[in-house]
Amino acid sequence: MIDLRSDTITLPTPEMREAMAQAPLGDDVFSDDPTINALEERTAEILGKEAAVYMPSGTMTNQVALRTHTEPGDEILIDHNAHIYYYEGGASAALSGVICRLIPGVRGVFGAAEMEAVMRPVDVHFPRTKLVCLENTTNRGGGKVWPLEKLAEVENFTRENNLKMHLDGARLWNAAIALQVPEAEIAKYFDSVSVCFSKGLGAPVGSALVGSRDFITEARRFRKQYGGGMRQAGIIAAGALYALENHRERLAEDNANAKAFAEGLAEIPGIEINPDEVETNIIMCGLSEMTSDIMIKRLRELDTHVLPMNNKSIRMVTNLMVTKKQTREALEQIRSILS
Repeated sequence: MIDLRSDTITLPTPEMREAMAQAPLGDDVFSDDPTINALEERTAEILGKEAAVYMPSGTMTNQVALRTHTEPGDEILIDHNAHIYYYEGGASAALSGVICRLIPGVRGVFGAAEMEAVMRPVDVHFPRTKLVCLENTTNRGGGKVWPLEKLAEVENFTRENNLKMHLDGARLWNAAIALQVPEAEIAKYFDSVSVCFSKGLGAPVGSALVGSRDFITEARRFRKQYGGGMRQAGIIAAGALYALENHRERLAEDNANAKAFAEGLAEIPGIEINPDEVETNIIMCGLSEMTSDIMIKRLRELDTHVLPMNNKSIRMVTNLMVTKKQTREALEQIRSILS
């Protein structure tokens, strides 16, 4: 099986399973789980923040961040294709009561001019704009990495307008590898950052939210409200901690495999793709001669699995479970299907 549907399909390695089996445990709601405490401290250290809190999912870390930063009736500025808006079940409205002011970014990236165009004036008739949310890498943007100069531009506008900044950094690890900078160099622009352990890093469960100590103290209250207070969860946090310490550098392999895959796809008639736009581990390509449903069905018959983006495009994500050899095999399968 060649599974390119997502980097969420990764399974724990034998070494990770051993770390999980041996993890010391306690009650995390009482802050008594030493493995979770170690994971939170290490995550905050890597990202250059004061504190962190471990949660079951990236949707929860994002939504707890929104709830902590805002009040019901507030407005957030966010790209029209951002995961928080597009893929989190309307949670920002349901849980925080906030309105999303959408920015038409390019592959998920925008700047001060685009923000100024949608920024509301202070007026009793309007919701209060409180927060700017970015996503790095951008999921629906095909793994696009935010340039550091763009982050600085957005931060300058944000601070001038007394707003806060949150980063959905589910794939921040891939972005740091692509930019060849420490993760803290990206996180420094933000008041809060969400990171995921169960995608490219390969842990089975979990994400973390980082920020100032006071912010995380308040975030723990909302984690509890949302049902995220776990007990002896060190058994899963151990997998995340192992991944954090051992799997970050290997993400360069996933990024490189995706780039090589995209370059091969560009040579196949019937495929529409610009390899220069593949910066990390997500590959999106158009299909000019076949619908995505047919392509996915034909690949599935060969035990290779991808996802549709729409009726004429598909998405593939390189990950810990897919070798360089398998990406070449998948490439040849697509070539044979279209020949």
